[in-house]
Amino acid sequence: MGEMEILAWRLTIGLMLAGLLGVIVPLLPGTTLILLAAIVHKLLLPTALGWNIVGWIAALWFLSVIADFAGVVIGARLFGGSKWGMAGASGGAFVGMFFSLPLLLLGTICGAMIAERFLADKTSRQALRAGLGAALGFIVSTLARLALAIAMIALFFSAVR
Repeated sequence: MGEMEILAWRLTIGLMLAGLLGVIVPLLPGTTLILLAAIVHKLLLPTALGWNIVGWIAALWFLSVIADFAGVVIGARLFGGSKWGMAGASGGAFVGMFFSLPLLLLGTICGAMIAERFLADKTSRQALRAGLGAALGFIVSTLARLALAIAMIALFFSAVR
């Protein structure tokens, strides 16, 4: 194995591990790092992986992006949240992601609750329900992103030569 191949593998594995961690830890673009790892590997070792596999990994990445946004929105909506609650949940999640996973979850709940209570003029009980729905949606979307990340990595390693 030459130096370039060793470098390519170290970079690929490092990006994939960071991506897998990033699916759960705020501030790391999880599945994006996994897609980047596949692209970098293809560019550094062109014969090791086909572009069709990179395309399939990109399709799984796209599904993970949809799951990321849809989870919170659908969760809030199913529990009676309005467009205000969904916007508040997104804003709360954005603020919370700069601190920790528990604060990301708490930010999602509080953002939805505050928006529902004061902007949508809902009762405290309705606002709490929408906030809990948004948090449940966040958890479901995280699990979906984790499954897609594992599928991306498995596809990469099953196809690499």
